[in-house]
Amino acid sequence: MNKGLVIRSTGSWYSIKSDDGTILDCRIKGKLRMKEVRTTNPIAVGDRVAFELQYDETTKEGVTGIIVSVEPRKNYIIRKASNLSRESQIIASNIDQAYIIVTVNYPVTLPGFIDRYLVSAMAYRIPATLIFNKIDLYNEKDYEKLEEFLQTYESIGYKCLQVSAEKNINIDLLKKELPGKISLFSGLSGVGKSSILNCIDPNLKLKTGVISDHHQQGKHTTTFAEMFETLEDAMIIDTPGIRGFGVIDMQKEEIAHYFPEIFGLLDQCRFFNCMHTHEPGCAVKAAAERGDIPATRYESYLSLIAEDDSRYRG
Repeated sequence: MNKGLVIRSTGSWYSIKSDDGTILDCRIKGKLRMKEVRTTNPIAVGDRVAFELQYDETTKEGVTGIIVSVEPRKNYIIRKASNLSRESQIIASNIDQAYIIVTVNYPVTLPGFIDRYLVSAMAYRIPATLIFNKIDLYNEKDYEKLEEFLQTYESIGYKCLQVSAEKNINIDLLKKELPGKISLFSGLSGVGKSSILNCIDPNLKLKTGVISDHHQQGKHTTTFAEMFETLEDAMIIDTPGIRGFGVIDMQKEEIAHYFPEIFGLLDQCRFFNCMHTHEPGCAVKAAAERGDIPATRYESYLSLIAEDDSRYRG
C-alpha cells in the first residue's frame, strides 16, 4: 500500500505527495468517511493517507490514485461550512503552529473573529500567533487600535508580530519560526496573507488581490487549501480567505477552558458549574467588571456560549 501527504484539495480531487516524493492526483474511495465529526470534506490538507495506484490501460503506468484510508489526526482546525449549515469544514490537519493574519484597517478584523480562531486552535492544542499586517499603512488612530490589540493578546500569552508584506518589514522574524514545522496561515480575505507568503518564499508566486474601496473588503484569491514546501524544510498551508468562523465540536461548558484569562479564574467561582454569565460569586464576571479581563474577550466568550445549542455535540 502506498502512503503520502495531502498537499492540495480541490473538493473532489486531492494532490498527494507520496513518501517516495512523487506527486499525483487521487480521488476518495466511495465508502470512505471520517468518524470524528460530520464534515463536508472527509479529507483535508495535512492528512496522511494510504492510496492505491490506478493504472492507465494503455501505458500500464500509475497516473492517479484512490485514497482508501486516512491515518488518525493529531489535530485539526475546523469551522462551520456556512452560517446555515450544521455541517463543518476541516480547514487543515496535523498542524504544528497556526498564524492568524490581522489588519486593524484595510480591511478591519474584528476581535470576535480573532477570538473564535484562537479558541478553535487552543481546543486542539495548536500554538497560535497573531500577525498584524500592513503596519506601513497605519495612521495614528490605527496605531492606537493596534496597541489595544497588543495589550489584549500579549497579556494573555499570545505572541504578536507586526509586519508589512508591502515593505518587507519583520518578515525575517516570521521566517525564523517556520523551518521544520507545518504552519497554517489564515485570515479574512484582503489581509495580505498571500503577499506575506510570497515574501517568505518568492518562488511561491501566489496570486494576490486588491481591496474594494467601497467595502474595504478583500476578494478571495485562494480557492482551495494548499501546502507548499519552502526553504529549510518549512511546510506552509495557505487557506482561502475566511469571512466567518463558527466554532463547533465542543460543549458550552468547555469554552471557558480555551480562554486563558478565564480558565485561570475557574477555581475561584462560588459554583463549580458556573457559566460566568449571571451567577453570584463569579470570579470571571467580577474580573471583567474590574477590567482585568478585556471587554472584547468577555463579549466573545458570551457570544460563543449564547449560540444555538444545536452546534454543539452532546
